[in-house]
Amino acid sequence: MIHATIRMKMSGQEVREALEILRPFAEWTKVQPGCINFRIYRDVQETHVIMIEELWMTQQDLERHLRSDEYRDVLLVIEMSHDKPEIRFSAFPHSTGIETIKKARNPAR
Repeated sequence: MIHATIRMKMSGQEVREALEILRPFAEWTKVQPGCINFRIYRDVQETHVIMIEELWMTQQDLERHLRSDEYRDVLLVIEMSHDKPEIRFSAFPHSTGIETIKKARNPAR
């Protein structure tokens, strides 16, 4: 699995414009082969910060997505960022869920 995040800071008006651009892109992305999830977040502590979070099955799925014509919308939004955006790609061989919390809180069981 590949986890991708992009965190960007922009003015209030630019946040609204970025969300208008990203909403249809998010819906398109969610139905692409290999996409597990795509979400857009607004920071509750810094109101002019938005983050894109993506989860992909494979590196190949992610790369196909990055090469798509539609990804130009994301590049446009990145260019709107006031500061250098934080962009991260992380690969995970596997993931777990609530069982990790249960195991950590009840190690004797």
